[in-house]
Amino acid sequence: MLAADKLQLQSTLRQQATALKEKEFNLHHGNLMTVGTQAAVLAGLDVTMFIEFQPPANEEWAIVVIPRSLKFIFYVLITAAFCSNIFVVAQTTILSVLGASLALRGPDGSMMTATDGLYHERVAVFRAFGRGLVFTMGSVVMAVWLHLHWEASVICCSIAVFTISKMREAYYRIVKKFDFDESMTVDFRDIFDGPAAIQTVPTSLRRLGVANGLNSKYSLDNNDKRRGLSNVKEEGDDSLVRRQRLTSKHSFEMV
Repeated sequence: MLAADKLQLQSTLRQQATALKEKEFNLHHGNLMTVGTQAAVLAGLDVTMFIEFQPPANEEWAIVVIPRSLKFIFYVLITAAFCSNIFVVAQTTILSVLGASLALRGPDGSMMTATDGLYHERVAVFRAFGRGLVFTMGSVVMAVWLHLHWEASVICCSIAVFTISKMREAYYRIVKKFDFDESMTVDFRDIFDGPAAIQTVPTSLRRLGVANGLNSKYSLDNNDKRRGLSNVKEEGDDSLVRRQRLTSKHSFEMV
């Protein structure tokens, strides 16, 4: 009875700890899906800029090497931006499908494995998304120099560079504000490896328990048989005594 209660307590504790770990899994999963959606939007923008943008001919420039250099940098940047965003979309899709499948259909402890996997893979995804943003802004700077006159190009280029610097400043400010020590995070391994660690009975002990159970059953059957024989013997002795008493009483009456 106590062993069954202990096993039930461990199962309940493990189930509650898994439910808490599921909240962390949903947090990382939602963050990755948000980044993947934004990367897909940026990838569409990059394709549009790559296909629809038609820079002027090189002959319209006084120095031919300038437009050729600007076009070279523009197409390199827009291609790198598109590839970075597509990488983010592919990574988030794979992590979403395989991570959720492992968490729900995997063996015991898969929820922790899937959650930790999403947590570690998020670094590569966020870095690729940041590179895609920077490359996209860089291609915008090249596009304004190719498409506009120098007066408008200077103003638009200044706006783009200012936006990039503000994005960088905001990134470091937000990271510093919400930064925390990773060693102080909530971890459930002490629960899963400690009180919630369900230990099954070894096979040898289970066999021994079955053997003991069979021996106990056989001993109980033998005791029941012995009691039955003793009861039959006692009943036989009682009937013999009654017959002797009846015989002596009958002889006394005849006398």
